Amino acid sequence: MAESFPEVQGGGSLILAWQVKNKKVLVVGGGEVAAGRILNLLNADASVTVISPTSGLNPEVAHRVQNNQVTHLDKKFEPSDLDDPDITMVLTAIDDPEASSQIWKLCKEKRLPANIADVPPECDFYFGSVHRDGPLQIMVSTNGNGPKMANIVRRRIASNLPPNMGDAIKKVGKLRKKLREVAPQPEEGPKRMQWMSKVCVQWSLEDLCDMSEEDMEMLLQSYAPDQVPSLVDVRGPWEFDGSFGWACVV
Repeated sequence: MAESFPEVQGGGSLILAWQVKNKKVLVVGGGEVAAGRILNLLNADASVTVISPTSGLNPEVAHRVQNNQVTHLDKKFEPSDLDDPDITMVLTAIDDPEASSQIWKLCKEKRLPANIADVPPECDFYFGSVHRDGPLQIMVSTNGNGPKMANIVRRRIASNLPPNMGDAIKKVGKLRKKLREVAPQPEEGPKRMQWMSKVCVQWSLEDLCDMSEEDMEMLLQSYAPDQVPSLVDVRGPWEFDGSFGWACVV
């Protein structure tokens, strides 16, 4: 019998969560588009350097500069600006197609990943439309075909999410950390993952949001026998006997 595998759908891009914390990123330009790029980078804890004459800074970028959220070089871009070995990526957002293409070529020579605003063929990566709720990030990409459509789709998805999804994810993150303290051994990895999966499936979003530190401690007692009691059972007048389940305390 022939096995069934997913169909290959070419023409897409590899969507990744790029970790740029404390990494140096160069932004050329200081207008509205640059402001959005800069905010995305700061949200990811990147170390941002902006190259733009002060006269070209829009109010938001000027605010970032004044509050020392970014490093500002008050000048126009020069090829030597790419000589810094600490630069990990380059973003351009300037109204000069010829200069942008030149920066792209220089980045290719130095093997620096770059994004040239509004020029998809000259981009190693794209910026999608992102929904953010605490630790939750959802990105919608049209692979450069329609940024406005990405925004519309992202809003549609966000409107169907519970408003407290981010809080639930934070609670799950705390529970995972506590579970690693309870069962730190590497060989426990598969069981930890399966047990956490069962918690996320069997508990409602409201339960996860309402889960307290005390609830976590009680719930973790059910890890060893590989059980997942409900939040009602965790909070009820029950006592875990360590063998086959929960017993009522009388």
